[in-house]
Amino acid sequence: MSTQSPTTPTPSDGPEREEARPAARPPAPAAPWVRTRLRATPVAALLGAALAFVAVLLAAALPRALDRGNDQALHAFLHAGGPGPTSLLANSTARYGEQTPQELDAVLATLRSRIGPGFTLAASGPVHGTLALKPRKLENPELTRPEGVSPQLSLAHLREAAAHTRLVAGQWPGAGTPDGPVPIALSQSAAQTLGIRVGTVLDSAPTVAGPATAEVVGLYTPVDDADAYWADLPCLTHACLASTTKKIPLTFWQTTALVGAERLDRLAPWGEEATDFWRLPVDVDALRTDRLPATSEALAAYLTGPTATRLTQDTHRPDLRITSRLPDLFTQARARQQAAAPLAAIGPAGVAGVAAVVFCLAAALGGDRREGELRLLLARGGSRRSIVGRLLGEGAVTVLPAAVLATGLAVALLPTPRLTATLLAASAATLLALLAFPVRAFVLLSAPRGPSPRRRLVGELLVLATTVAAVLEVRGRGVAPAGAGLDPLLVAAPLLLALCGGLLLARLQPTLVGALARAAGRGRALIGFLGLARAARGAGGRARPSVLPLVALLLAVTIGGFGATVLAGVDTARLEVARQAVGGDAQIAAPSEAVVPDELVRAAAALPGVRTTSSVWLDEGAYLFDADLGYLDVNVVVVDPASYAEVARVVGRGGFDPAVLTGGPAGAPVPALFNRDLAGRRPSGTHQLRLSNGGELQVKSAGTVDGTPALAGGKATLVLPAGPVTAATAQTARPNRWFALGDFDQEQLSELVRAKAPAANASRYLVRTSSAKVAELAADPLQRSAERLFWAAVAGVAGFALLAVLLTLLRAAPERAALLARLRTMGLRPRQGVLLILAESLPQAVAAALGGGLVAAAAVALLGPAVDLSTLVGSPVPTGLRLLVRPVLTQALGLAVLVAVAVLVEAATSGRRQITTELRAGDQR
Repeated sequence: MSTQSPTTPTPSDGPEREEARPAARPPAPAAPWVRTRLRATPVAALLGAALAFVAVLLAAALPRALDRGNDQALHAFLHAGGPGPTSLLANSTARYGEQTPQELDAVLATLRSRIGPGFTLAASGPVHGTLALKPRKLENPELTRPEGVSPQLSLAHLREAAAHTRLVAGQWPGAGTPDGPVPIALSQSAAQTLGIRVGTVLDSAPTVAGPATAEVVGLYTPVDDADAYWADLPCLTHACLASTTKKIPLTFWQTTALVGAERLDRLAPWGEEATDFWRLPVDVDALRTDRLPATSEALAAYLTGPTATRLTQDTHRPDLRITSRLPDLFTQARARQQAAAPLAAIGPAGVAGVAAVVFCLAAALGGDRREGELRLLLARGGSRRSIVGRLLGEGAVTVLPAAVLATGLAVALLPTPRLTATLLAASAATLLALLAFPVRAFVLLSAPRGPSPRRRLVGELLVLATTVAAVLEVRGRGVAPAGAGLDPLLVAAPLLLALCGGLLLARLQPTLVGALARAAGRGRALIGFLGLARAARGAGGRARPSVLPLVALLLAVTIGGFGATVLAGVDTARLEVARQAVGGDAQIAAPSEAVVPDELVRAAAALPGVRTTSSVWLDEGAYLFDADLGYLDVNVVVVDPASYAEVARVVGRGGFDPAVLTGGPAGAPVPALFNRDLAGRRPSGTHQLRLSNGGELQVKSAGTVDGTPALAGGKATLVLPAGPVTAATAQTARPNRWFALGDFDQEQLSELVRAKAPAANASRYLVRTSSAKVAELAADPLQRSAERLFWAAVAGVAGFALLAVLLTLLRAAPERAALLARLRTMGLRPRQGVLLILAESLPQAVAAALGGGLVAAAAVALLGPAVDLSTLVGSPVPTGLRLLVRPVLTQALGLAVLVAVAVLVEAATSGRRQITTELRAGDQR
């Protein structure tokens, strides 16, 4: 009997079974790679995005900060000279007898219509009118004459003057009578100074143009004395003190009065000639540093080019002349910017270098953690290209949004119209953040290559040769000349020196730390030995520690030390310049024919912080007589030798030994110090000296000085001791200068002078301090921008260097955790584990701090002679940078302490957790 196989369906139940069998489900789609990876390691993804955000933010903010700093420096530099130098000034000879105000307005409209697109006019508006070229002396006997010299009056007609003034007495001048006095309006301040009232008829001295008189019909005051409308207009708001050109100058008052539009024909006869002028102020705040070349071209066309030619034709004035100081100011501004650019770029270049090292370390850490995963993908059929493409997609999801957000934040926080440099810098940082790990993965998945000491040696020698060439080139030619732009060698040389120092330290550290480990191994404690032994070799089976952390730390210390030395050198040079300008840390100068009272000297010397004081009699009207060479005008400085020698030594000009000015017996010639100019013109021996007060004495040369703090320069100068001068002339030397060293406050010293000086002329005493001069020199926005940029770069470099150390610790964490777990089973206490981590990590930080300090000192010594600090100081100073130990030591120790604290915190917080995790998981290594 045959049986049917149970697996063979019968004809009767086939259809029913087919209907009952469920339909086959399609295979579930694979989870997207990027989403899976991000969910698996969310913390790593967030940290990678945060690192990219910070790097791109700094990269995008740097060019914008530079642009803003350069523009602010340009605007401040141009504003410093006032509206006059930043204006376009057009002049034309006034048309005597046929001039009309409407013609002046028509010429102004033509001038404004030709303003090109490269620049615009300021909102303050143009100023135009007619000026009499020469003033006339006023003969009225009742007028004020300070030293017996008659005051002088000039005439002018200003369009729209009524809008900027307020009439306080009388009326505005009109036509008057044809042959009568010229009706004028005078400023109330000038009228009070000269003793003039409304209705006064002013008689002028006759000139080649004939006699002339003027009648004051009105008095006015300016609405705002500081209004740009009055800039460079001669004495229209008040009377000005002027001096004669005689050998002994005498002062007199000078002012200008306004004439109505109906009397334009009277200006030329009053001033022998008259000129029409149009002043068009340029809007300085609209100028941009990057557009200065185009603005210069547009300005040149307006001043002397085709635009100027068309203006002479359109205005029908062949003698129309348009001038401006703006081209020269633009040249100076570009030279200042280019001089400061190399020093300002060193800090950002260091940040970029350390940031690149950090991304390389982050990529190495990621490669170590995911090497097994990547090799598994390669073993299962994945190609290196496809794996790298997936890693690029994975990084793009985190890096690109962070980069876009960082770029937008930089644009919002630092508004400036230029975007190109910002986008380029942000793109470069984004590419670095995006490609670092894929490139590392590509290297890991490539065919393994054995160690090649020769290849490494060749690379190190190439870096060394490049560094030597860069340093020699910078020392040989100096900084790139003005107009050449940024000097790449001066920027790259400190970075190359730091790189060479890092490579050298990477070779020396294993040997030195290994020697310390062997020395520690001879003792009974094992913690130090184990930590130093691990520090002498690399983690993960490497023969030596990684070079990248050392390079990052050395870059940070070198850039910080070099930049801090530059800023300290700037501060020192500013103080030297200020002291030489003032003659010490403080100076009180009495007015002509006055003295510095003894009461004031005692009160000033009693101020807190005063170290040395010296009262000086400066005689600028003395004569030195020689039988062969005749009379010679000289300056005589009568001093107390001891105190004045100390002032000269600190100031750095005119130093001498006070013993050489010791007087001899009564009747002997007075010893004198000749400045070099006088010493070269007068032979040695005895000379007759006549002082301005009538005293006469015999002087003999006791030495030569290179100058004197009391005078910045000028004619021949003698320095004499006060005691012998008083004995020889039987007259008391009356000090009219007071110099001091110490810490002074300008306002405090000025208040003391106002309280102690004679009330009649207390306001004429001149008070100067080095602190005020230093503040004046440091007020330049270009200097402040460079200083802020440096400190921001130091902060960025220190942050990235610290991050490099932490990444190094994280990279070695798995191997260290396994070691600590094993030691824990053998009785290692938690505190000993922390000490082991410190002993392993701190040698690198200490070595980097010491090496970085040495490299920074070497950079200053090698590159310092080529550094010109004049632009940052604010005054011309000798080229060269001196090595200062304190700034370098501060940066090195500061970074070492910062790294030590970071290592300690990392060891204390993560060491125990790593040990616990390792003990729970078991040792699988």
